Amino acid sequence: MIDPLYVASGFAVGFLVGMTGVGGGSLMTPLLILLFGVHPVTAVGTDLLFAASTKTVGSLVHAAARSIDWVLVGLLSLGSIPATIATIVVLSQFDLKSATSQHVISLLLGTTLLATAAFLIAGRSIRERYAADRPDRLRARKAALLTSALGLAMGVLVTATSVGAGAIGVTVLLLLHPKMPPGRVVGSDIAHAVPLTLLAGAGHWYLGSVNWTLLLTLLIGSLPGIVAGSYLATRAHDAVIRIALASVLVIVGVRLLG
Repeated sequence: MIDPLYVASGFAVGFLVGMTGVGGGSLMTPLLILLFGVHPVTAVGTDLLFAASTKTVGSLVHAAARSIDWVLVGLLSLGSIPATIATIVVLSQFDLKSATSQHVISLLLGTTLLATAAFLIAGRSIRERYAADRPDRLRARKAALLTSALGLAMGVLVTATSVGAGAIGVTVLLLLHPKMPPGRVVGSDIAHAVPLTLLAGAGHWYLGSVNWTLLLTLLIGSLPGIVAGSYLATRAHDAVIRIALASVLVIVGVRLLG
């Protein structure tokens, strides 16, 4: 039976993702844990496949608009795919349903949410300061290596917490590729998130940490939410949205760490 509260939650998260562009992992996973009492590992695994579904739609839109740099996607995947597989292998060695695993994942998720909030607030100033201090820019080879290293870090973070491919990934990519238009960076980041979250989600499915009924219920609400949020995104002030979302992430992150 479809739970209206889960549908409403899917809509709310989809709406915020459509408005802010920040991945649903930083919103949906803590919502499932704190509001609905879902086990952290199950929340992460279910949200990964939720993200794979929603980001596939976003990727199709960006692909139609030709705002994806497939070379950049490949460089990120070069680091993230092996890291995702390795993280799943490591997770399989532990009892993920234990109280200790629940505590560790909650701490890691809370820390990642606080980092995401910091990047949301300070990301633009960091990029502007970097551009002023580094007029020489990074050479292509070094930028490529660092992009793959970023992919590796994202693979570990996303697989363990379902968070990390949004504000953090986009901000660092803009630092590494300052000549690339921001819209193309965002499109490439979303396209990269599809195989990353799909592979990580499949790994969690193998580990038995995906609730399929919950996933389908969330998707029913999220798809119209994304459409509505995307429509209103052009009518809201970017700084207000970023600060409001960052404030929510700080509150949730502190709550998880506590």
